[in-house]
Amino acid sequence: MTVCPAVILGIDDLRALPQTSRIARNSREGIALLDEYRHRHIDELWLDHDLGGDDTIMPVVTVLEEAAFDGHPFDIGIIYVHSANPIGAETVVRVLSRWGYPVRRAAAPL
Repeated sequence: MTVCPAVILGIDDLRALPQTSRIARNSREGIALLDEYRHRHIDELWLDHDLGGDDTIMPVVTVLEEAAFDGHPFDIGIIYVHSANPIGAETVVRVLSRWGYPVRRAAAPL
């Protein structure tokens, strides 16, 4: 029996996130990454709020919200929000929780 490795995706502009299978460095890449995994189970999704300059994770959050609103949420085991921005991180947790995604704050990995 073949065991499939866990699918762990990250969206973070700076951190290495060595546990991830794939990483996106900005919201545009993050949306493309989610689109690529749209019909697959994602074991973990790691989100940073501030993605450099004026970019934030909120366009990605909007994609997740719209999918849930349409009745087809992404299949995600757990979403970790690891931002050093406490207000931004709490906003992401609150929004995604409202749509039924399993989400929690996590310490920002080094």
